[in-house]
Amino acid sequence: MSLRVNYRVANQGAFKAMMALEQHISGQFEDKPLYELLKIRVSQINGCAFCLDMHAKDLLKLGDYADHILLLSVWREVPLFTEKERVMLELAEAVTLISEQGVPLELYEKVREHFSEAELVDLIMAINTINSWNRIAITTGMYPGCFN
Repeated sequence: MSLRVNYRVANQGAFKAMMALEQHISGQFEDKPLYELLKIRVSQINGCAFCLDMHAKDLLKLGDYADHILLLSVWREVPLFTEKERVMLELAEAVTLISEQGVPLELYEKVREHFSEAELVDLIMAINTINSWNRIAITTGMYPGCFN
């Protein structure tokens, strides 16, 4: 298996721009496990093997989150996730699948119970950033270990 194109080499300016956005957004999250859960869930929805592999490993480096990773796709069905995590996951799904129903006002109000306006913007930017990374990885044929 090989990459269709190594976007990191083919267009270094675009790669640097994406990395600058990633670095800015990642710096906004004090709760790193929450940030990794967001990236894993969006990557699950989008079917991005490269990002799933990377962010699951990143979350495991932060502690004992194996159950979170294993049960993330069924987060609504299990009591493992906190209310804050649930609200974030629901927002991540709504923004990722925005063409289906937008972001309902009821969801926005739930998000605002747990996150400030600035944190909401950070969440939206993080969701959009991982969606962009997923689309780059899938389109260019990235797979786990392709840059090793």
